[in-house]
Amino acid sequence: MGGKEEVYVKEAFDTNWIAPLGPHVDLFEEELATYTSLQSAAALSSGTAAIHLALIILGVKSGDEVLCQSFTFSASANPIVYQGAIPIFVDSEPDTWNMSPEFLRIAIKDRLSKGKKPKAIIPVHLYGMPAKMVEIMAIANEFNIPVIEDAAEALGSSINGQPCGSFGQIGILSFNGNKIITTSGGGALLSNNKDHVKMARFLATQARDAAPHYQHSSIGYNYRMSNVCAAIGRGQLEVLPLRINQRRANYSFYQQSLKEFETISFLNEPEGFFSNRWLTTILVDNNVTGKNREDCRKHLEQLNIESRPLWKPMHLQPVFKHYPFYGNDYCEQLFNEGLCLPSGSNLSGQDLYFVSNSLRELLIK
Repeated sequence: MGGKEEVYVKEAFDTNWIAPLGPHVDLFEEELATYTSLQSAAALSSGTAAIHLALIILGVKSGDEVLCQSFTFSASANPIVYQGAIPIFVDSEPDTWNMSPEFLRIAIKDRLSKGKKPKAIIPVHLYGMPAKMVEIMAIANEFNIPVIEDAAEALGSSINGQPCGSFGQIGILSFNGNKIITTSGGGALLSNNKDHVKMARFLATQARDAAPHYQHSSIGYNYRMSNVCAAIGRGQLEVLPLRINQRRANYSFYQQSLKEFETISFLNEPEGFFSNRWLTTILVDNNVTGKNREDCRKHLEQLNIESRPLWKPMHLQPVFKHYPFYGNDYCEQLFNEGLCLPSGSNLSGQDLYFVSNSLRELLIK
């Protein structure tokens, strides 16, 4: 916590605005829209809820196909299935580890040849690194397919100064407890289309019609953020620049400390790309020293240092294994070789030295 969160939460209690909605929700939405250079935002209960509502707003229905990055967390893909739609998974590319524009184009052309035009595209900015949104948007516009931009991990990241979450027709954010800022649990839907955001707010509050009684002409959801959570978010947003600096400092420390080891590689920022470095990730090439990703993870675990493999691709997940995949399995290589290092904003210098020296100890053997 940065300090002002407690002030804003106390204000919510003092004014008795506890339940969903309230002045902090309104202000948080305004501040999010300003920060991301967008017209409007809807504060919601989670990033998953935001993707679900985005799919509904774009008219995705049962049997429709949605192109989705395979190398991501399941929350990017689950809402597709909520709608009874079919996820079509697309491989990653090596510059950002995110959706490959090349395989995106191949996937679209192949689905069109089968008589199925995808209803939406969901690229993801993994670990804070922006996807190649200029190329992705050019392809999406060429085929007239809307983009839901999953920026759950990338608040504060940008491409040539344009904030992540502002490229697609709809952007989504997450404020889950593990993100760079948190509302304890929450998310947001962002857009320059005010009607999209208005519809999101309507659907997120049980789709209640304008009537003196409770009347519903559409199926709605209980997806709205509470005034208390929004109060926390407002305080968190104020310290976001500090959190970004802290995460980027973690990355720089690890990169400098481990640069001598050819077996370890880091994901660098392409020209014009700015990553919030939400998590510091490495690839471990076992052909150099014979030590692989699991050797590193288990060694750190023995020292009570938690690390974690990169995301297991969605097309390899048991629940999604029967859906189409377009690529050359680069994301599978990332999963097999990749490791997330401790990356919290509150890591001390002593913590960072402990992690890096522990890895050095293993790699020098």
